[in-house]
Amino acid sequence: MTVRGLRRAHGAGFLRSRHRLVLCNAPPDDAVRIADALVRERLAACVNILPGVQSVYQWKGEVAHDTEHALLIKTTAARMPALTARVRALHPYELPELISLPLHPTEGIAAYLDWVTAQTAARGA
Repeated sequence: MTVRGLRRAHGAGFLRSRHRLVLCNAPPDDAVRIADALVRERLAACVNILPGVQSVYQWKGEVAHDTEHALLIKTTAARMPALTARVRALHPYELPELISLPLHPTEGIAAYLDWVTAQTAARGA
């Protein structure tokens, strides 16, 4: 969908959203370590870990099957560059999944989104 189409479908505020839900899958042995680091370093306000996700994907010409944990990461747009770099550094995969979805600013509990902003603010900010 084009930017114009997104504006038409969701309103201009959707594109200016400050908050993100980030999807990332990780091996079971690494998921908690990655989540802990992201929260401890204030790159994420919260990470939900959903165990037992079955992933089927193409990798290097082969169909791969893996059991992974899905990470649902709540953060802000401002923290995405640092979060992306940190996930790449912590994740054992050569090419980790990291998909950022903008959250509409009027859909959700405003106090929760404010909490996400506060939890991901740089220390002393």
